Amino acid sequence: MAVEILQKPGAFYGEYLRKPGADKVTTHYCPGCGHGNLHKIIAEAIQEMGIKDETVFISPVGCSVFAYYYFDVGNVQVAHGRAPAVATGIKRARARSVVMTYQGDGDLAAIGWNNIFHAANRGEHITVFFVNNAIYGMTGSQMAPTTLIGQKTMTSPRGRDPRNEGYPIKVCEILSILEAPAYIERTSLADTKSIYQTRKAVRKAIKCQMEGKGFSLVEVVAPCPTGWRMEPIEAKKWVAEVLTQHFKPGVYKDVISEREPYFYPDTNRQPSLEEVKKALAWEGQEETHIPGVSPREENKNPRVKIAGFGGQGILVLGLVLADAGMRQGYQVSWLPSYGPEMRGGTANCHVILSDLKVGSPLVSRTTVLIAQNRPSLERFEAEVVPNGIVMYDSSLIDVEPRRKDIRVVPVPAAKLADALGDTRVSNMVTLGALMEYTGVVSKEAVLQAIPASLPRKEFIELNVKAVDEGINYIRSLKK
Repeated sequence: MAVEILQKPGAFYGEYLRKPGADKVTTHYCPGCGHGNLHKIIAEAIQEMGIKDETVFISPVGCSVFAYYYFDVGNVQVAHGRAPAVATGIKRARARSVVMTYQGDGDLAAIGWNNIFHAANRGEHITVFFVNNAIYGMTGSQMAPTTLIGQKTMTSPRGRDPRNEGYPIKVCEILSILEAPAYIERTSLADTKSIYQTRKAVRKAIKCQMEGKGFSLVEVVAPCPTGWRMEPIEAKKWVAEVLTQHFKPGVYKDVISEREPYFYPDTNRQPSLEEVKKALAWEGQEETHIPGVSPREENKNPRVKIAGFGGQGILVLGLVLADAGMRQGYQVSWLPSYGPEMRGGTANCHVILSDLKVGSPLVSRTTVLIAQNRPSLERFEAEVVPNGIVMYDSSLIDVEPRRKDIRVVPVPAAKLADALGDTRVSNMVTLGALMEYTGVVSKEAVLQAIPASLPRKEFIELNVKAVDEGINYIRSLKK
Protein backbone atom coordinates (compact mmCIF):
# COMPACT_ATOMS: atom_id res chain seq x y z
CA MET A 1 0.00 0.00 0.00
CA ALA A 2 1.35 3.40 -0.98
CA VAL A 3 2.19 5.77 1.86
CA GLU A 4 2.35 9.51 1.31
CA ILE A 5 5.14 11.14 3.29
CA LEU A 6 4.92 14.89 3.81
CA GLN A 7 8.35 16.33 4.42
CA LYS A 8 10.69 19.16 3.56
CA PRO A 9 12.09 18.92 -0.01
CA GLY A 10 15.52 17.31 -0.17
CA ALA A 11 16.92 20.41 -1.91
CA PHE A 12 16.56 22.26 1.42
CA TYR A 13 18.99 21.84 4.30
CA GLY A 14 17.68 19.65 7.11
CA GLU A 15 18.68 22.38 9.56
CA TYR A 16 19.30 25.98 8.53
CA LEU A 17 22.69 26.27 10.23
CA ARG A 18 23.64 29.36 8.22
CA LYS A 19 20.63 31.26 9.52
CA PRO A 20 21.42 33.57 12.48
CA GLY A 21 19.63 33.04 15.77
CA ALA A 22 18.56 29.97 17.68
CA ASP A 23 15.72 28.87 15.37
CA LYS A 24 17.30 26.63 12.73
CA VAL A 25 14.22 24.80 11.44
CA THR A 26 11.91 27.54 10.08
CA THR A 27 12.49 30.26 7.50
CA HIS A 28 12.74 33.88 8.53
CA TYR A 29 10.29 35.33 5.99
CA CYS A 30 7.41 37.55 7.09
CA PRO A 31 3.92 35.97 7.32
CA GLY A 32 2.34 35.93 3.87
CA CYS A 33 5.61 36.60 2.03
CA GLY A 34 5.80 35.05 -1.44
CA HIS A 35 9.44 34.00 -1.14
CA GLY A 36 8.63 31.02 1.06
CA ASN A 37 6.12 29.63 -1.45
CA LEU A 38 8.46 30.09 -4.39
CA HIS A 39 11.39 28.58 -2.47
CA LYS A 40 9.35 25.45 -1.87
CA ILE A 41 8.26 25.21 -5.51
CA ILE A 42 11.86 25.52 -6.75
CA ALA A 43 13.21 23.09 -4.13
CA GLU A 44 10.60 20.48 -5.08
CA ALA A 45 11.49 20.85 -8.76
CA ILE A 46 15.22 20.45 -8.06
CA GLN A 47 14.59 17.31 -6.03
CA GLU A 48 12.11 15.72 -8.45
CA MET A 49 14.32 16.44 -11.47
CA GLY A 50 17.34 14.92 -9.73
CA ILE A 51 19.62 17.92 -10.25
CA LYS A 52 20.50 18.83 -6.66
CA ASP A 53 24.23 18.14 -7.08
CA GLU A 54 24.38 20.00 -10.41
CA THR A 55 22.48 23.11 -9.34
CA VAL A 56 24.18 26.46 -8.73
CA PHE A 57 21.83 29.00 -7.14
CA ILE A 58 22.78 32.68 -7.46
CA SER A 59 21.16 35.27 -5.22
CA PRO A 60 21.98 39.01 -5.03
CA VAL A 61 21.11 41.80 -2.59
CA GLY A 62 17.58 42.00 -1.20
CA CYS A 63 15.30 39.41 0.39
CA SER A 64 16.46 37.10 -2.41
CA VAL A 65 19.84 36.79 -0.74
CA PHE A 66 18.44 34.65 2.08
CA ALA A 67 18.04 31.68 -0.26
CA TYR A 68 21.64 30.99 0.80
CA TYR A 69 20.33 29.91 4.20
CA TYR A 70 17.94 27.31 2.87
CA PHE A 71 18.95 25.66 -0.43
CA ASP A 72 21.30 22.69 -0.11
CA VAL A 73 22.85 23.27 -3.53
CA GLY A 74 25.76 25.28 -4.86
CA ASN A 75 25.22 28.85 -3.65
CA VAL A 76 26.82 32.08 -4.87
CA GLN A 77 25.94 35.47 -3.41
CA VAL A 78 26.62 38.41 -5.71
CA ALA A 79 26.57 42.19 -5.82
CA HIS A 80 23.32 44.06 -6.42
CA GLY A 81 21.99 43.35 -9.92
CA ARG A 82 24.95 41.27 -11.08
CA ALA A 83 23.41 37.79 -10.85
CA PRO A 84 23.04 37.35 -14.65
CA ALA A 85 26.69 38.29 -15.21
CA VAL A 86 27.93 35.84 -12.59
CA ALA A 87 25.53 33.17 -13.89
CA THR A 88 26.97 33.66 -17.36
CA GLY A 89 30.51 33.06 -16.13
CA ILE A 90 29.56 29.98 -14.12
CA LYS A 91 27.52 28.41 -16.93
CA ARG A 92 30.26 29.04 -19.50
CA ALA A 93 32.91 27.55 -17.18
CA ARG A 94 30.79 24.69 -15.80
CA ALA A 95 28.58 23.73 -18.73
CA ARG A 96 27.13 20.70 -16.94
CA SER A 97 25.77 22.81 -14.07
CA VAL A 98 22.15 23.92 -13.88
CA VAL A 99 22.52 27.63 -13.13
CA MET A 100 19.63 29.62 -11.66
CA THR A 101 19.37 33.24 -10.58
CA TYR A 102 16.80 34.35 -8.01
CA GLN A 103 16.14 38.10 -8.12
CA GLY A 104 13.72 40.74 -6.91
CA ASP A 105 12.27 43.60 -8.93
CA GLY A 106 14.49 46.28 -7.42
CA ASP A 107 17.53 44.16 -8.20
CA LEU A 108 16.67 42.84 -11.67
CA ALA A 109 14.72 45.75 -13.13
CA ALA A 110 16.72 48.66 -11.63
CA ILE A 111 20.45 48.39 -11.00
CA GLY A 112 20.57 45.01 -12.77
CA TRP A 113 18.57 45.89 -15.87
CA ASN A 114 21.61 46.11 -18.14
CA ASN A 115 22.75 42.70 -16.86
CA ILE A 116 19.46 40.89 -17.41
CA PHE A 117 18.77 42.55 -20.76
CA HIS A 118 22.08 41.55 -22.30
CA ALA A 119 22.06 38.06 -20.77
CA ALA A 120 18.65 37.54 -22.39
CA ASN A 121 19.81 39.08 -25.66
CA ARG A 122 22.77 36.68 -25.76
CA GLY A 123 20.47 33.77 -25.00
CA GLU A 124 22.56 32.64 -22.06
CA HIS A 125 21.68 29.11 -20.96
CA ILE A 126 20.50 30.14 -17.50
CA THR A 127 17.16 30.05 -15.69
CA VAL A 128 15.96 33.28 -14.04
CA PHE A 129 13.35 33.42 -11.28
CA PHE A 130 12.15 36.99 -10.93
CA VAL A 131 10.03 37.95 -7.90
CA ASN A 132 7.88 41.01 -8.61
CA ASN A 133 6.23 42.50 -5.52
CA ALA A 134 6.28 46.10 -6.80
CA ILE A 135 8.53 47.36 -4.00
CA TYR A 136 11.99 47.27 -2.43
CA GLY A 137 10.98 44.85 0.31
CA MET A 138 14.16 44.51 2.39
CA THR A 139 15.50 48.04 2.62
CA GLY A 140 12.49 50.04 3.78
CA SER A 141 9.67 49.73 1.22
CA GLN A 142 10.97 52.24 -1.33
CA MET A 143 9.57 52.64 -4.84
CA ALA A 144 10.81 50.01 -7.28
CA PRO A 145 10.82 49.99 -11.10
CA THR A 146 7.63 47.88 -10.91
CA THR A 147 5.74 50.10 -8.43
CA LEU A 148 2.29 50.90 -9.82
CA ILE A 149 1.06 54.35 -10.81
CA GLY A 150 -0.43 55.96 -7.70
CA GLN A 151 1.09 53.33 -5.36
CA LYS A 152 2.47 54.91 -2.19
CA THR A 153 5.90 53.91 -0.88
CA MET A 154 8.54 55.40 1.40
CA THR A 155 10.04 57.28 -1.54
CA SER A 156 6.76 58.04 -3.30
CA PRO A 157 4.53 59.08 -0.36
CA ARG A 158 2.01 60.78 -2.69
CA GLY A 159 1.94 57.83 -5.07
CA ARG A 160 4.01 57.11 -8.15
CA ASP A 161 3.56 59.86 -10.77
CA PRO A 162 4.50 58.91 -14.35
CA ARG A 163 5.44 62.52 -15.10
CA ASN A 164 8.08 62.33 -12.39
CA GLU A 165 9.12 58.67 -11.98
CA GLY A 166 7.99 57.19 -15.29
CA TYR A 167 5.89 54.07 -15.78
CA PRO A 168 6.27 50.61 -14.24
CA ILE A 169 8.68 48.41 -16.20
CA LYS A 170 7.09 45.28 -17.65
CA VAL A 171 9.98 42.87 -17.81
CA CYS A 172 8.34 39.95 -19.63
CA GLU A 173 6.89 42.18 -22.34
CA ILE A 174 10.25 43.85 -23.01
CA LEU A 175 12.44 40.74 -22.97
CA SER A 176 10.02 38.74 -25.09
CA ILE A 177 10.67 40.93 -28.16
CA LEU A 178 14.31 39.82 -28.17
CA GLU A 179 15.15 36.97 -30.53
CA ALA A 180 17.41 34.94 -28.25
CA PRO A 181 15.22 33.98 -25.24
CA ALA A 182 13.52 30.60 -25.50
CA TYR A 183 10.90 30.79 -22.76
CA ILE A 184 9.39 33.71 -20.80
CA GLU A 185 6.29 33.44 -18.61
CA ARG A 186 4.64 35.49 -15.88
CA THR A 187 2.72 33.78 -13.10
CA SER A 188 1.53 34.78 -9.64
CA LEU A 189 1.00 33.47 -6.13
CA ALA A 190 -2.50 34.89 -5.77
CA ASP A 191 -4.37 31.62 -5.20
CA THR A 192 -4.11 27.83 -5.47
CA LYS A 193 -4.65 27.81 -9.24
CA SER A 194 -1.94 30.40 -9.89
CA ILE A 195 0.48 28.62 -7.54
CA TYR A 196 -0.05 25.43 -9.54
CA GLN A 197 0.71 27.34 -12.76
CA THR A 198 3.86 28.74 -11.15
CA ARG A 199 4.89 25.19 -10.30
CA LYS A 200 4.53 24.15 -13.96
CA ALA A 201 6.40 27.22 -15.21
CA VAL A 202 9.33 26.67 -12.83
CA ARG A 203 9.80 23.10 -14.06
CA LYS A 204 9.51 24.13 -17.69
CA ALA A 205 12.11 26.88 -17.29
CA ILE A 206 14.60 24.52 -15.65
CA LYS A 207 13.97 21.84 -18.29
CA CYS A 208 14.60 24.45 -21.01
CA GLN A 209 18.13 24.90 -19.71
CA MET A 210 18.75 21.20 -19.20
CA GLU A 211 17.77 20.51 -22.82
CA GLY A 212 20.18 23.17 -24.09
CA LYS A 213 17.43 25.40 -25.51
CA GLY A 214 18.68 28.73 -24.10
CA PHE A 215 17.53 31.57 -21.83
CA SER A 216 14.39 31.17 -19.70
CA LEU A 217 12.72 33.53 -17.23
CA VAL A 218 9.73 33.10 -14.92
CA GLU A 219 8.36 36.30 -13.39
CA VAL A 220 6.33 35.59 -10.25
CA VAL A 221 3.97 38.33 -9.03
CA ALA A 222 4.10 37.88 -5.26
CA PRO A 223 2.76 39.52 -2.08
CA CYS A 224 4.87 41.62 0.31
CA PRO A 225 2.51 42.25 3.26
CA THR A 226 5.11 44.02 5.38
CA GLY A 227 6.23 46.37 2.61
CA TRP A 228 2.65 47.10 1.59
CA ARG A 229 1.50 47.57 5.21
CA MET A 230 -1.19 44.93 4.76
CA GLU A 231 -2.34 41.77 6.49
CA PRO A 232 -1.27 38.57 4.65
CA ILE A 233 -4.80 37.73 3.41
CA GLU A 234 -5.33 41.31 2.27
CA ALA A 235 -1.97 41.27 0.44
CA LYS A 236 -2.84 38.07 -1.41
CA LYS A 237 -6.14 39.61 -2.47
CA TRP A 238 -4.32 42.72 -3.71
CA VAL A 239 -2.11 40.53 -5.90
CA ALA A 240 -5.16 38.93 -7.50
CA GLU A 241 -7.31 42.05 -7.88
CA VAL A 242 -4.78 44.81 -8.54
CA LEU A 243 -1.20 43.74 -9.25
CA THR A 244 -1.99 41.03 -11.82
CA GLN A 245 -4.24 43.47 -13.69
CA HIS A 246 -1.16 45.55 -14.48
CA PHE A 247 1.27 42.61 -14.74
CA LYS A 248 -0.88 40.10 -16.57
CA PRO A 249 0.09 36.44 -16.13
CA GLY A 250 0.71 34.40 -19.25
CA VAL A 251 3.31 32.93 -21.59
CA TYR A 252 5.07 35.78 -23.37
CA LYS A 253 7.46 33.66 -25.39
CA ASP A 254 7.86 29.92 -25.90
CA VAL A 255 10.02 28.72 -28.78
CA ILE A 256 11.52 25.76 -26.93
CA SER A 257 10.16 23.22 -29.39
CA GLU A 258 11.61 25.18 -32.33
CA ARG A 259 15.13 25.37 -30.93
CA GLU A 260 17.94 22.97 -31.76
CA PRO A 261 19.78 21.95 -28.59
CA TYR A 262 23.12 23.59 -28.01
CA PHE A 263 25.50 22.92 -25.12
CA TYR A 264 28.51 24.99 -24.17
CA PRO A 265 31.85 23.16 -24.36
CA ASP A 266 32.64 21.57 -21.01
CA THR A 267 35.77 23.25 -19.70
CA ASN A 268 35.46 21.88 -16.18
CA ARG A 269 38.68 19.92 -15.98
CA GLN A 270 41.57 19.76 -13.54
CA PRO A 271 44.65 21.61 -14.85
CA SER A 272 47.86 19.64 -15.08
CA LEU A 273 50.78 20.29 -12.74
CA GLU A 274 52.72 21.82 -15.64
CA GLU A 275 49.88 24.25 -16.37
CA VAL A 276 49.70 25.27 -12.71
CA LYS A 277 53.45 25.87 -12.59
CA LYS A 278 53.30 27.98 -15.73
CA ALA A 279 50.38 30.06 -14.40
CA LEU A 280 52.21 30.69 -11.12
CA ALA A 281 55.58 31.34 -12.78
CA TRP A 282 57.10 28.30 -11.05
CA GLU A 283 58.74 27.01 -14.22
CA GLY A 284 62.49 26.82 -13.93
CA GLN A 285 62.47 27.30 -10.15
CA GLU A 286 64.38 24.71 -8.22
CA GLU A 287 62.15 22.91 -5.73
CA THR A 288 63.26 20.72 -2.89
CA HIS A 289 61.36 17.60 -1.94
CA ILE A 290 58.45 18.31 0.37
CA PRO A 291 57.80 15.49 2.84
CA GLY A 292 54.25 14.38 3.49
CA VAL A 293 52.45 15.32 6.68
CA SER A 294 50.22 13.25 8.96
CA PRO A 295 48.25 15.62 11.20
CA ARG A 296 46.06 14.17 13.92
CA GLU A 297 42.45 13.53 12.93
CA GLU A 298 41.14 16.62 14.77
CA ASN A 299 43.58 18.85 12.85
CA LYS A 300 42.91 17.56 9.33
CA ASN A 301 41.39 19.75 6.58
CA PRO A 302 41.53 22.99 8.58
CA ARG A 303 39.18 25.88 7.88
CA VAL A 304 41.17 28.84 9.15
CA LYS A 305 40.08 32.38 9.93
CA ILE A 306 42.94 34.85 10.55
CA ALA A 307 42.03 38.27 11.95
CA GLY A 308 43.66 41.40 13.34
CA PHE A 309 44.54 45.00 12.53
CA GLY A 310 45.68 46.14 9.11
CA GLY A 311 49.46 46.26 9.11
CA GLN A 312 49.90 43.08 11.18
CA GLY A 313 50.46 40.95 8.09
CA ILE A 314 47.14 39.15 8.43
CA LEU A 315 46.62 38.66 4.71
CA VAL A 316 50.25 37.66 4.12
CA LEU A 317 50.03 35.05 6.87
CA GLY A 318 47.03 33.54 5.10
CA LEU A 319 48.72 33.76 1.71
CA VAL A 320 51.84 31.93 2.88
CA LEU A 321 49.71 29.27 4.60
CA ALA A 322 47.63 28.74 1.45
CA ASP A 323 50.73 28.61 -0.75
CA ALA A 324 52.38 26.09 1.56
CA GLY A 325 49.22 24.02 1.59
CA MET A 326 49.14 23.98 -2.21
CA ARG A 327 52.76 22.79 -2.33
CA GLN A 328 51.83 20.16 0.24
CA GLY A 329 49.20 18.78 -2.15
CA TYR A 330 46.03 20.19 -0.61
CA GLN A 331 43.13 21.79 -2.44
CA VAL A 332 43.32 25.37 -1.13
CA SER A 333 41.53 28.70 -1.09
CA TRP A 334 42.47 32.13 0.27
CA LEU A 335 39.82 34.82 0.65
CA PRO A 336 40.90 38.26 1.94
CA SER A 337 38.66 40.81 3.65
CA TYR A 338 39.70 44.24 4.85
CA GLY A 339 38.32 47.69 5.55
CA PRO A 340 38.93 50.65 3.23
CA GLU A 341 41.37 52.22 5.69
CA MET A 342 43.74 49.23 5.43
CA ARG A 343 46.62 49.99 7.80
CA GLY A 344 45.18 50.40 11.26
CA GLY A 345 41.76 49.15 10.19
CA THR A 346 40.39 45.66 10.58
CA ALA A 347 41.54 42.82 8.34
CA ASN A 348 40.81 39.14 8.15
CA CYS A 349 41.18 36.31 5.70
CA HIS A 350 39.77 32.83 5.22
CA VAL A 351 42.06 29.92 4.36
CA ILE A 352 40.96 26.36 3.61
CA LEU A 353 43.33 23.40 3.22
CA SER A 354 41.42 20.31 2.14
CA ASP A 355 41.93 16.80 0.78
CA LEU A 356 38.76 17.36 -1.26
CA LYS A 357 37.75 20.08 -3.70
CA VAL A 358 36.84 23.35 -1.99
CA GLY A 359 33.21 24.21 -2.67
CA SER A 360 33.32 27.73 -1.21
CA PRO A 361 36.23 29.88 0.03
CA LEU A 362 34.07 31.31 2.83
CA VAL A 363 34.89 29.96 6.29
CA SER A 364 31.69 29.92 8.33
CA ARG A 365 32.36 26.96 10.67
CA THR A 366 35.87 27.82 11.76
CA THR A 367 38.15 25.02 12.95
CA VAL A 368 41.16 27.30 13.55
CA LEU A 369 40.93 30.94 14.63
CA ILE A 370 44.09 33.03 14.67
CA ALA A 371 43.38 36.30 16.52
CA GLN A 372 46.07 38.97 16.52
CA ASN A 373 44.07 41.56 18.47
CA ARG A 374 41.33 41.60 21.09
CA PRO A 375 38.43 42.79 18.88
CA SER A 376 39.07 39.86 16.54
CA LEU A 377 39.10 37.35 19.40
CA GLU A 378 35.85 38.70 20.80
CA ARG A 379 34.18 38.87 17.40
CA PHE A 380 35.09 35.46 16.00
CA GLU A 381 35.47 33.18 19.04
CA ALA A 382 31.81 32.14 18.87
CA GLU A 383 32.25 30.86 15.28
CA VAL A 384 34.82 28.22 16.24
CA VAL A 385 33.49 24.66 16.21
CA PRO A 386 33.73 22.55 19.40
CA ASN A 387 37.27 21.18 19.85
CA GLY A 388 38.47 23.79 17.38
CA ILE A 389 41.64 25.81 17.96
CA VAL A 390 41.94 29.43 19.06
CA MET A 391 45.50 30.68 18.72
CA TYR A 392 45.91 34.27 19.89
CA ASP A 393 48.70 36.77 20.46
CA SER A 394 48.97 36.77 24.26
CA SER A 395 51.41 39.69 24.22
CA LEU A 396 48.73 41.98 22.72
CA ILE A 397 45.49 40.46 24.02
CA ASP A 398 44.92 40.79 27.77
CA VAL A 399 41.93 38.43 28.01
CA GLU A 400 41.57 34.71 27.46
CA PRO A 401 38.90 33.01 25.34
CA ARG A 402 35.78 32.39 27.41
CA ARG A 403 34.75 29.06 25.93
CA LYS A 404 35.72 25.79 27.57
CA ASP A 405 34.97 23.48 24.63
CA ILE A 406 37.87 24.63 22.43
CA ARG A 407 41.64 24.22 22.41
CA VAL A 408 43.33 27.47 23.42
CA VAL A 409 46.89 28.21 22.29
CA PRO A 410 48.31 31.54 23.55
CA VAL A 411 51.43 32.62 21.62
CA PRO A 412 53.27 35.87 22.52
CA ALA A 413 53.95 36.48 18.84
CA ALA A 414 54.58 40.24 18.98
CA LYS A 415 56.97 39.82 21.93
CA LEU A 416 58.93 37.06 20.19
CA ALA A 417 59.06 39.08 16.96
CA ASP A 418 60.28 42.15 18.84
CA ALA A 419 63.12 40.05 20.26
CA LEU A 420 64.13 39.31 16.67
CA GLY A 421 64.25 43.02 15.96
CA ASP A 422 61.01 43.65 14.05
CA THR A 423 57.45 43.23 15.34
CA ARG A 424 56.20 43.05 11.76
CA VAL A 425 57.22 39.39 11.57
CA SER A 426 54.85 38.41 14.38
CA ASN A 427 52.64 36.91 11.67
CA MET A 428 55.38 34.43 10.73
CA VAL A 429 55.93 33.58 14.41
CA THR A 430 52.25 32.67 14.55
CA LEU A 431 52.52 30.64 11.35
CA GLY A 432 55.42 28.64 12.81
CA ALA A 433 53.40 27.99 15.96
CA LEU A 434 50.39 26.88 13.94
CA MET A 435 52.51 24.60 11.79
CA GLU A 436 54.12 22.93 14.82
CA TYR A 437 50.90 22.64 16.81
CA THR A 438 48.70 21.19 14.04
CA GLY A 439 51.17 19.50 11.71
CA VAL A 440 49.02 20.41 8.68
CA VAL A 441 51.98 21.64 6.61
CA SER A 442 55.69 20.93 6.76
CA LYS A 443 58.45 23.44 7.36
CA GLU A 444 59.83 22.69 3.90
CA ALA A 445 56.52 23.74 2.30
CA VAL A 446 56.50 26.99 4.30
CA LEU A 447 60.11 27.77 3.38
CA GLN A 448 59.23 27.42 -0.31
CA ALA A 449 56.07 29.53 0.10
CA ILE A 450 57.70 32.49 1.86
CA PRO A 451 59.85 33.72 -1.08
CA ALA A 452 56.91 33.32 -3.46
CA SER A 453 54.55 35.31 -1.24
CA LEU A 454 56.71 38.15 0.09
CA PRO A 455 57.15 41.20 -2.14
CA ARG A 456 60.42 42.34 -0.49
CA LYS A 457 63.04 39.62 -0.75
CA GLU A 458 65.42 41.27 1.74
CA PHE A 459 63.04 40.23 4.55
CA ILE A 460 62.99 36.53 3.68
CA GLU A 461 65.74 35.56 6.11
CA LEU A 462 64.07 37.41 9.01
CA ASN A 463 60.72 35.80 8.25
CA VAL A 464 62.29 32.34 8.22
CA LYS A 465 63.80 33.07 11.64
CA ALA A 466 60.35 34.14 12.84
CA VAL A 467 58.85 30.84 11.68
CA ASP A 468 61.54 28.97 13.62
CA GLU A 469 60.79 31.08 16.69
CA GLY A 470 57.13 30.03 16.57
CA ILE A 471 58.08 26.37 16.10
CA ASN A 472 60.47 26.47 19.04
CA TYR A 473 57.92 28.19 21.27
CA ILE A 474 55.35 25.41 20.76
CA ARG A 475 58.03 22.77 21.30
CA SER A 476 58.94 24.42 24.60
CA LEU A 477 55.30 24.19 25.68
CA LYS A 478 55.22 20.50 24.80
CA LYS A 479 58.27 19.90 27.00
